[in-house]
Amino acid sequence: QVRLVESGGGLVQAGGSLRLSCDAAGRTFSTVAMGWFRQAPGKEREFVARIRWSGGTTDYADSVKGRFNISRHKVKNAVYLQMDMLTPEDTAVYYCAAAVVGGSGGMDYWGQGTQVTVSS
Repeated sequence: QVRLVESGGGLVQAGGSLRLSCDAAGRTFSTVAMGWFRQAPGKEREFVARIRWSGGTTDYADSVKGRFNISRHKVKNAVYLQMDMLTPEDTAVYYCAAAVVGGSGGMDYWGQGTQVTVSS
């Protein structure tokens, strides 16, 4: 099992920046990829960014390309999401997720989420 704990959310003005962190514990040696998803009020959870654990290849949702950057620290078993040029549309609960070897093929573990609120 992999346990994920997010931090770094908060309130920021439009145009500002935040950096989210996700610390993983447990069977982290089996991690294939980690990612960030978000869920805004009244909307379904959506993909934000993903990074492959071994090679570091990244993917982003079109809505955040050029503004968000995902990175990882393999020794610390952590993943980060640097969010710049934030807009009110980025307001959501942000969830960290992990995919593991032998898992579902998608994300297998989820954190509790951290709130990001962007004021206009």
